[in-house]
Amino acid sequence: MKIGIIGAGNIGGNLTRRLTALGHDVSVANSRGPETLAVLAEETGATPVTAAEAARGAEIVVVTIPLRRVPGLPSGLFDGAAEGFAVIDTGNYYPKERDGRIAAIEDEGLTESRWTEQNLGHPVVKAFNGTLAQDILDMPRPAGHPERIALPVASDDETAKATVRALIDELGFDTVDAGGIDSSWRQQPGSPVYGLRADVDGVTKALADASPERKSDFRA
Repeated sequence: MKIGIIGAGNIGGNLTRRLTALGHDVSVANSRGPETLAVLAEETGATPVTAAEAARGAEIVVVTIPLRRVPGLPSGLFDGAAEGFAVIDTGNYYPKERDGRIAAIEDEGLTESRWTEQNLGHPVVKAFNGTLAQDILDMPRPAGHPERIALPVASDDETAKATVRALIDELGFDTVDAGGIDSSWRQQPGSPVYGLRADVDGVTKALADASPERKSDFRA
C-alpha cells in the first residue's frame, strides 16, 4: 500500500522502518522539512516529503504529531489521497508536559481523537497511542505465537478500522476492537491499557476496567 506518515518522531520513525521493510510505499514528513529526513530516508527507502504532500495517493495516512500541532497542519491536507483512505491517529493529550490546556477536551469532555478528528475534518482510527515505540521494532510475533501482544483500535468508521487492523496484523500484533471514538477514553494516557503489553484477553480486560475520569497527571 501507499502510506503517508506525518511525524517522524519515535512512533512515526519506527512505523516508517517497519512498513518499508514490509514492502509498503511510504512517504514521511516532519515539521522541519524533507531535507532533515535524509538519514531516515537513506535507512528505509521512504520518500521524504512536506506535510502537505504526505497524503497524496495514500491509502493510509498516519498522523503522529503532538496534539497541539494538529490545528496547524496544512489546509487541504487530504486532497489527492486515495479513495476511501484511512487516517490513523496515534496522538495523546499531555497538557502539563507538552500540549497546554485544550478547553474542548478539559471542559467539553471530547476525547482526544474526537478533537483531532474535528480539526482534521476526517474520521480517524485511534491506534498505537499507548504502544511503546521500541515495541514496534522488538515485539512483532507471528499469529498464534504465545508472546504476541494486542493493540486496542477505536473508530466510528468500520471500514477504516478493518483496514488498520489488517495492517497491524501484518506488523505482527493482534488487535482488539475498542469501539467508537467517543469510547476511546478507554485507551487514553493513564488508563489500564496505556503502555500495556498483553494478549487479546489482557487488553480486553484492561479496556473494560478503564474509567472515563482523566487522571490528575493528565489534566491541565
